[in-house]
Formats: sequence, C-alpha cells, structure tokens
Amino acid sequence: MSFEGYNVEVRDRVKCISGVEGVPLSTQWGPQGYFYPIQIAQYGLSHYSKNLTEKPPHIEVYETAEDKDKAGRSAEWMVPKGCSLSTVPDKAKFTSVKQFVAPENTEGVSLQLGNSRDFIISFDLKFVTNGSISVVLETTEKNQLFTVHYVSNTQLIAFKDRDIYYGIGPRTSWSTVTRDLVTDLRKGVGLSNTKAVKQTKIMPKKVVRLVAKGRGFLDNVTISATAHMAAFFAASSWLVRNQDERGGWPIMVTRKLGEGFKSLDPGWYSAMAQGQAISTLVRAYLLTKDHTFLSSALRATAPYKLPSEQHGVKAVFMNRHDWYEEYPTSPSSFVLNGFMYSLIGLYDLKETAGEKLGKEARVLYERGMESLKAMLPLYDTGSGTIYDLRHFMLGTAPNLARWDYHTTHINQLQLLSTIDEAPIFKEFVKRWKSYLRGGRAKHN
Repeated sequence: MSFEGYNVEVRDRVKCISGVEGVPLSTQWGPQGYFYPIQIAQYGLSHYSKNLTEKPPHIEVYETAEDKDKAGRSAEWMVPKGCSLSTVPDKAKFTSVKQFVAPENTEGVSLQLGNSRDFIISFDLKFVTNGSISVVLETTEKNQLFTVHYVSNTQLIAFKDRDIYYGIGPRTSWSTVTRDLVTDLRKGVGLSNTKAVKQTKIMPKKVVRLVAKGRGFLDNVTISATAHMAAFFAASSWLVRNQDERGGWPIMVTRKLGEGFKSLDPGWYSAMAQGQAISTLVRAYLLTKDHTFLSSALRATAPYKLPSEQHGVKAVFMNRHDWYEEYPTSPSSFVLNGFMYSLIGLYDLKETAGEKLGKEARVLYERGMESLKAMLPLYDTGSGTIYDLRHFMLGTAPNLARWDYHTTHINQLQLLSTIDEAPIFKEFVKRWKSYLRGGRAKHN
C-alpha cells in the first residue's frame, strides 16, 4: 500500500502529536480528542514507508557534551546569572552529558542553534525536578519569534500570545524527545475547540535557540530534515502499551455509522485497526527482532474470532461468509476497505510468524479471502464501487464510495492480486480502473 503518500500529522482532524505518547491525537468524532488506533498505525506505517523511499536526512549535531562536536566546533551555550551548566559523566549512558540548573525565575540556559534548513529537533533528556525545554523559532509571521515549550507535565497542548506548550511527562529517566517543529508550531497556532484545527499559513524560518529550565541533564541535541524511524517506533510502542487483555485496541469514542445502525459505544474494536496495528507491529519486530512486538501482533487476532455482539469484529454474511468489520455495528455493515486492511494485517502476520505461531492468522486470512472472492461482485455498481452493504442490510439506498475510496479499493485489490493469483482480483482491478476514466458496464 502507498503509505508513503500519507501525511497523518497535517490532517486537520489531528489535534496534535502528543508530547507524552509521541503519537497523533484525533478529533474526528469528538473535539475533546482521543487516541484512534487506525490513525496511530497509519502514522507509523507512513513514516516506515517514507524511510524506505526517501534518502537519509542530513543531521546537524549541536551538542554531544564531548569537547567538540563532529564539525569541530564547541557548542555555544549562554549561562545567565543564577544558572549553571557543567559537563558530567553519566553511568547509564557511558558518556558525558550536560547538567543544567536554571531556576524558573531565570531566563534559563540556552544553546544557540541558528538552523534555517531543517525543523526536526531531537535531544536526550532527564529531569531531576520539574522543568522545560523550549525552542525559539523565527517565523514567516512578520519574522515574529514564537516559542514552543516542552514542559514536564501532562497538559496536552496550550497556546497563548506567541507561546505554545506541550506536556511531555515527568521524564525523570533518560529518554529521547523528537519533535517536528513545523507540526508543533502549526497545531499550536491553529488550536481550536472544534473538530478541526484552524488553517494557518505560519511556518518556521529559523530554529534560533534551545532554552533549558529546571534541573536536569541534556545530551545529543540534533536537528534533521526527517526522523521517520522515531515516529514509527513511537507508534509501535504505543500499540504495545495500549493493547488490552482481549488483544484489541479499544476506541474510546461513540461512533454512529448512519441511520438504521445502533451507535457503537466507547470501547469498540475495529478490524481495520487490528489489521493496521498488526502490520505496524510485524514491521517493528522484523527491524528489531524484539518478540514484544510479535507477541502483541499475535494477540491481536483474538477479536477476529469473536462475533461483533460478543465484543469482537466478526460478522457472517448470509450465514456463510466470515467478514471482519471495520465498524462492528448492529446490523452488520460489511465495509469493504476496512475488511481488506484487516486481511493485509493477517497476511503480514502469517508470513512473519511462521507455520506454527502463524497458524491462527493463516486460518482467519484464508476464510476472509474466500469471503472476499465470493462477495466482491456485490460492491460493483457498473460505474463505481460501494463503500458498504447497508443497502442490503437495511434496505436503504446504496452508500456509494467516493472516488478516493474507490481508488483505495483498487490499490488494495492490486496488492492482494500480488499475493493471491485468483483471476477475480485482476479482473476487478481492470474494470474498476476503467470506471475512473468514465467506463461503464454494458447495458442490456
């Protein structure tokens, strides 16, 4: 799938990238914001794909706490009265680090950066007290300075005057903070209480300096054009941490699919979320060989086996065809694109886990593929495709797929045709592509 074309963080229904969790917070179905596993998996998969398709970024190193950095220059720190900065050895990291002491009522110790080219900042951080790391940006807004503050609390995001605040949690043990300053600036300035972030044209022109306050330690301050693997592993780790005991990622917001369907109460699972999460976790496992990721992916098959009414995602069409529901509604909705994503996840898992561990995923995948081959014709209008089967289940008008969903259907079938040689996939891809050019099925 062409996930390298996805840019999840710029979507107006993404409130921001959480400073504590490092993943997007969605407002699509609730302005208060919630973590949406599908969006988080897509965030991870998009950065994974971009890492494969883009050339490695230039990384500018500003501080390593060694005498001089790789460019042979000393870091430019400013230490005002009442503050201190020293280089100390750190046993946990087996290297020297910078120790800072800068009370809240001071200007803080600052490191000059002056980067006008790239806007992804990364640093290793450990606080001893409450504190903050702030990044001063010169912007396109009449060259005004805006400051993004990363603070040792759990506040999601705030914006006042020209200051933007993100809580990053206490950070009392070493961790790496990686932030996209373009996204953080624009989400802050565009902050609203509605479902969508306000549109803004503001952009950073220069990363001026970093300012540390409180007491703590800093190391490895860098700026780069991209940090795709940091984003990918933030998503993968979130999925491991937030999987529940049933193997699912509960979606904690009410969802009403349409007239005639009962609302899904908070805590529902989505087969599309399960599938895309599996695809993310499998890739994290293949990169690290850390079995935590594979174990999480294997547990994620459990909701596929349970009917929707038993808190699973399985529906059965006409008492014969197993279907994994993107929205486990009552009555069943049979959304096509979400089902195919759920199958792609099962395929990734069965191929990675091997014969024994992957047996359950293989059985679920094979049953699903049989259903897809039998039911694909139901989604063909002769001039486009259908999003779901509500017209059959509810007796209403069909829910026609928008062209972007129609294109997704084609892309998914093209991918499935490379792993299953059944002629139906190639035939449908050819016909559905013709609809994009105004093609129509024959009439009588």
